[in-house]
Amino acid sequence: MKKVRWGVLSTANIGLEKVIPAMQKGVYCEITAIASQSLERGKAAAAQLGIPQAYGSYEELLADDNIDAVYIPLPNHLHVPWTKKALEAGKHVLCEKPIALKTAEAEDLLAAAQKHPYLKVMEAFMYRHHPQWQKAQQLVNEGKIGDLRTIHSFFSYYNADPGNIRNMAEIGGGGLMDIGCYCISLARFIFGCEPQRVMGKMEYDPEFKTDRLCSGVLDFADQSSTFTCATQLTPYQRVNIFGTEGRIEIEIPFNAPPDQSCRIWHQQGDKLEEIVFELCDQYTIQGDLFSQAILNKTEVPTPLADSVYNMRVLDAVINSAETDSWVTLSTAIPPG
Repeated sequence: MKKVRWGVLSTANIGLEKVIPAMQKGVYCEITAIASQSLERGKAAAAQLGIPQAYGSYEELLADDNIDAVYIPLPNHLHVPWTKKALEAGKHVLCEKPIALKTAEAEDLLAAAQKHPYLKVMEAFMYRHHPQWQKAQQLVNEGKIGDLRTIHSFFSYYNADPGNIRNMAEIGGGGLMDIGCYCISLARFIFGCEPQRVMGKMEYDPEFKTDRLCSGVLDFADQSSTFTCATQLTPYQRVNIFGTEGRIEIEIPFNAPPDQSCRIWHQQGDKLEEIVFELCDQYTIQGDLFSQAILNKTEVPTPLADSVYNMRVLDAVINSAETDSWVTLSTAIPPG
């Protein structure tokens, strides 16, 4: 069976520990090369994961004609520049979230991608592809909780390491960009529309200058979503979806483990059902779905325009926190 030949830009931990091993299990993925700014690190990563080719620069990997697509787990500020370079080199791109640091940057990337209509680009919001989220969306759409009214999400971890990229403000660190983006994405995913306005509250680490505690309210007219994300709190995650007749609770909504069953609870009226999902790896699913879109010349599961909309909400939360006021979102359609 034909597979997409993948290259990886960077030896970032998320790639080495989670994404690459998962994609190597895929039906449609073949990891053929990895690049680092150090050839030594590249070779070490290739040896560790059984990848045939290692490069000492990202440019060398992009020049390899034997690579069809690239996965980009670089620091946030490098997502747009290297996605554009990959497109110019004729590669499909799966890029880690957040796709950009500002809305204008995301819109610029979308416009650039439109110049390469035969190349696929997608932001790696892997959670959406897990069966637990597909089931949650199905239950909501089928009216199994009555009329959807509100969603609450919480995502936290503790990381006070000054050397960690998540604590470096100048390259896009901070809780909102790292994990708050999930809370915004899932609300838009389940509601199936865009919030009209948002309110945000952010508290910053005095040393790192990154947001370590952020809460937000997304106003979807007669519906709402609230969230809190934090980088210096006890680790926890949970999503609750409430309707007029029931609710859905997702136990491990974001980094669903590949080696243990995941579960959600669905309550409708007085009946509470625990739904358990078979073992799966959401990164494997993501890689295969993206690869199938390439092989079959079909649309990717999450279009790049969705990333622009998500970035607009992220920007609005920051703007709201800075001005201590509600911020109304633009209804303009992304360019391209």
